[in-house]
Amino acid sequence: MRQQLSLDPRRTALILVDLQEEQRQVRHYAVENFAAVLANAQLLLSRARNQPMATFYAAFKRDFKAVSPRPLEPLAPDGSPAFSDVRSPLTEICAEVAPQAGERVLFKNDASAFSTGELEPLLRQAAVEWLIVAGVWTEACVAATVRDAIDGGIRVLLVKDACGSGTKAMHQTGILNLANRLSGGAVANTEAACRLIAGSQVEVWVPERPVPLLFSYADAERIYETL
Repeated sequence: MRQQLSLDPRRTALILVDLQEEQRQVRHYAVENFAAVLANAQLLLSRARNQPMATFYAAFKRDFKAVSPRPLEPLAPDGSPAFSDVRSPLTEICAEVAPQAGERVLFKNDASAFSTGELEPLLRQAAVEWLIVAGVWTEACVAATVRDAIDGGIRVLLVKDACGSGTKAMHQTGILNLANRLSGGAVANTEAACRLIAGSQVEVWVPERPVPLLFSYADAERIYETL
């Protein structure tokens, strides 16, 4: 259902998840419509910096020296990481949303931005109640980050058009599945999220109960658009 929401910027943080060159330049891992995702993330970042609001970045850099290969983890033919190898320049955060001095970057070896153990204490220290989440891939690293935030009692504002995946269908169903279990949180588009960051009261979508959205192949896109 839709209801009015306002955020206290002093108790709100923004995190951008895995907006790295690999998602733009590597064919197997390219995000559909990545330019639009980056542009929307850039808008969120600009508004957050204007507050100023606490801003974090997560970047997937698979480093076998830090975390050994897992038993069933896919590997490249030479035994190196199959993707997001820490040695690759393509793991760098895209220039459009590059961190500025004083903004924290979390380098992770797993899906969730919380996996390193650094993020939650930083959010607690800043008394963050709401975490604005954008990034890629929607059903993977974004989803893992959202779920860990909720498990930690942090409310999530999921910015649907500042997230993306390998295809539109993967992204949209990823958002719908997250919305179904977004306890205490909300879904908004970039325009609404920017207004919230600026201190306005805005109508957003919130789940009125667990699993409020029952969707099919035929109507998933229509339901996504209503969020």
